[in-house]
Amino acid sequence: MYESFYGLTGKPFQLNPDPSFFYGSSGHKRAQSYLEYGLHQSEGFIVITGEVGAGKTTLVRNLLKKLDPTKVVAGQLVSTQLDAQDMLRLVVAAFGLPSRTLEKSQLLLVLETYLVSVTSKGKRVLLIVDEAQNLTPRAVEELRMLSNFQLGEHALLQSFLVGQPEFRGTMLSPHMQQLRQRVIASYHLGPMNEIETRAYIEHRLQHVGWNNRPRFEAEAFQAIYQFTGGIPRRINTLCDRLMLAGFLSGKEVLAAADVSEVSDEIVAEGGSSVGVQGRGAGDGESQEIATRKASETVTRTQGSDIGPFGIHAANLEERLSLLEQAFSAAMSTAGPRG
Repeated sequence: MYESFYGLTGKPFQLNPDPSFFYGSSGHKRAQSYLEYGLHQSEGFIVITGEVGAGKTTLVRNLLKKLDPTKVVAGQLVSTQLDAQDMLRLVVAAFGLPSRTLEKSQLLLVLETYLVSVTSKGKRVLLIVDEAQNLTPRAVEELRMLSNFQLGEHALLQSFLVGQPEFRGTMLSPHMQQLRQRVIASYHLGPMNEIETRAYIEHRLQHVGWNNRPRFEAEAFQAIYQFTGGIPRRINTLCDRLMLAGFLSGKEVLAAADVSEVSDEIVAEGGSSVGVQGRGAGDGESQEIATRKASETVTRTQGSDIGPFGIHAANLEERLSLLEQAFSAAMSTAGPRG
């Protein structure tokens, strides 16, 4: 509606995560570096947490956009309250594998066969679990057990766990010690500062052809930061409403008073203001759960029998052949899928 009035090519403050609008604040860049580091290690877990609306999903989608499909196969799931077997079934389904009528042993066999098959083609497998704070302890333990899939020295599955701050409490509980030992690194994505908030707004506007219409007064940017606390989703909500109000009033300049008027409406409708006073001192800083940089041990020999990741091709083919035989036998006893 207001896009054509202000000469924009699209909606700058949509709420749906869109990697094309990705803005690299200092926190988002560091979180991105942790994810890329994890990909380089090709094993273990990377944990990213952040407040609601901090930009975690956009971060993940930006990473997925950059992945080379000839090197990495990625599966993604959004978790809910699941027990261990339902989690396993969703993981299998995330990679497009049959899962509905299979028992746990068959699900594990299907998944292992797939992982070895992908590895034999020179690719790696990445599982991204969003909304990880919803995972039950048993479901988290099931994910840890899946990290045991190995071929020689090589891990067949790597996982990124992305969730709200509550997930850090789950990770720090005493019965999660074994999982913590497999976490390569963890990072908490905090809100943006005032300078980054302004740059974020201008970045999104410029992405849709903004030519300083409407013009934002400096005090308007300050007011937006005060109301949103630098949280991207709150910024998007406020700015979208602000520009709509500007269009309806025919305004070419948006001032702090306009921000206050719109923010008051949001609060009256049941929204809330974060405010910079409510932010913790540690927001945006790395919260290390564990740091474990393992050197990949690869047996290097002469000849052409070395497969992907330094695994002997003969061993890989033998393992895959045995798994495929077992998989065929299991599927024949499982009956038709419903």
